[in-house]
Amino acid sequence: MSAKNPNGRPVAVVIGATSKWQADGANTRLVRGGAAVDDGDVPVSARWGAGGAIAQKFAREGCFVVMTTRSRANAEPLTQAIAEQGGEGMIVELDLASPASITAAFAEIRRDAGDPEVLVYNAGYLEGRQLPKEQELLEFFPPEMFETAIDVACRGPFLVAKEVLPAMRQNGRGSVLFSNNPQSLRGRKRGTGQSLYYPRVMLRTLAQVLTEEYTAHGVHVANVIIDGVIDAPGIRGVYGAVPVMDPAKIADAFWWLHTQDPCCWTHEIQLTPAPQPPTV
Repeated sequence: MSAKNPNGRPVAVVIGATSKWQADGANTRLVRGGAAVDDGDVPVSARWGAGGAIAQKFAREGCFVVMTTRSRANAEPLTQAIAEQGGEGMIVELDLASPASITAAFAEIRRDAGDPEVLVYNAGYLEGRQLPKEQELLEFFPPEMFETAIDVACRGPFLVAKEVLPAMRQNGRGSVLFSNNPQSLRGRKRGTGQSLYYPRVMLRTLAQVLTEEYTAHGVHVANVIIDGVIDAPGIRGVYGAVPVMDPAKIADAFWWLHTQDPCCWTHEIQLTPAPQPPTV
């Protein structure tokens, strides 16, 4: 048995388990002048965005959940919430900009939890959004912003997949589920910094290639396009009347993908919120 997973539960790794829109997240502080918000009235399932909800869902379903983050403090409240729900998990620090950090993180995961049976890749980036509106064009973006986009949407998922796929192939089972956005389908202008999101196309292509390569080995690879605003503490009051997506329902979709019968695996789905019905 692994050191921190003595019950031998299936291991689910969530890359990006917390949200930049959580109570003290980077986006929350950015739009609120550096201040955090009170998340006391936000359901526990929505306090850490989609990644946090996915971690909670897989823990409730019996998985040992590994939450990766660049700073352990980001995920400590989420780990406590999972424990209060009867789940088990651990935090592992991982920086997608550092291949050495990725290697070390997965060595720790294999040692202390076991070989991952599920990988949920939910990493995102902020680059471009902090620039003033008059500098929202690609020509104004410093090269280091592009490097971050490549680390998160291209190089990072490639390196992370290399860490989990050998054991999944040898065991003849596993799920690799990528969280993506509509920019992976088409370029569009939707706020400052959107032209830096085109590397998301490469994330989608990686999912397609891995499906071709690993389906025969029992590994289910899926690309999940989340086309909407995800509820989180920092989101509330920012987007006005725009329909928001319940992170718990997003998590249900990821669990459904993981538990699908292999005879009809879904490779790609798009989750889109329905407009709110008009009030009478």
